[in-house]
Amino acid sequence: MNYYELQFSLQTTEDYQQDLLINALAEFGFDTFEETEGGFKAYIPEDGFFLEALDEVLEPYAAMFRFSYKPALIPQKNWNEVWESNFEPIKVLDKIYVRATFHQPKPEFEYEIVIDPKMAFGTGHHQTTAMVMQWMLETDFTGKNVLDMGCGTGILAILALKMGAKQATAIDYDDVCYDSTIENSELNNITNIIPLCGSKEAIPADKYDIILANINRNILIDQMDCYARVLKPGGEIYFSGFYESPDLDIITTEAAKYGLKYVAHKKDKDWVATKFVK
Repeated sequence: MNYYELQFSLQTTEDYQQDLLINALAEFGFDTFEETEGGFKAYIPEDGFFLEALDEVLEPYAAMFRFSYKPALIPQKNWNEVWESNFEPIKVLDKIYVRATFHQPKPEFEYEIVIDPKMAFGTGHHQTTAMVMQWMLETDFTGKNVLDMGCGTGILAILALKMGAKQATAIDYDDVCYDSTIENSELNNITNIIPLCGSKEAIPADKYDIILANINRNILIDQMDCYARVLKPGGEIYFSGFYESPDLDIITTEAAKYGLKYVAHKKDKDWVATKFVK
């Protein structure tokens, strides 16, 4: 699959304005973002890139602050070189170390995850993924059945299994993410993971103790009833991929319709990761 790379340049010093653009792009269908000096790069599958539709989505922000972007078609064969040149290891609260196959291991960390960079969102670099991992460090996964929606590279499902989960089902609609999850599971010697390619229709008729859903606001709202249906009473669900305002109130209101009660949230810049219980 070929991807479009869009290089955004911003004439602003306000971080939240860049985050506004990234959030709009994520809802449009962009699935990978990389910060650069003076802006960021955004990536979307070739078949999802429509220039006129994108300009219409971005038009309200053009009235708020100045930015520009340049699109370029990136063949998939070049993607690994792009990632390997930019991928840096990630540390989460000095307990989780996420590295690529070409980095040296650090056995002093309690949890080490090896991710082979591919064109799949979810390497741990984005605030939303890191915050969900912070929540996971506060959660008992021992013997639990876990569902990871929008799994990307499979990083959250892999961490859950390293933390003692009995089994994890990892679902993503992108076949690149599906293949990446399988490969990364093997790299981490994980065998009790069920990778599935699809969306909410792919969720098995099973019951889960914990659900991890790091996607975006609109998809979370659309899939909320499915999550509630398969989550056990007393089960925990962690949402991320959206902003504190206005998204958190919208998510909380929607979740309440299905018996999911807000507990607390973490915040990094304007991004949040929330905990709910059924």
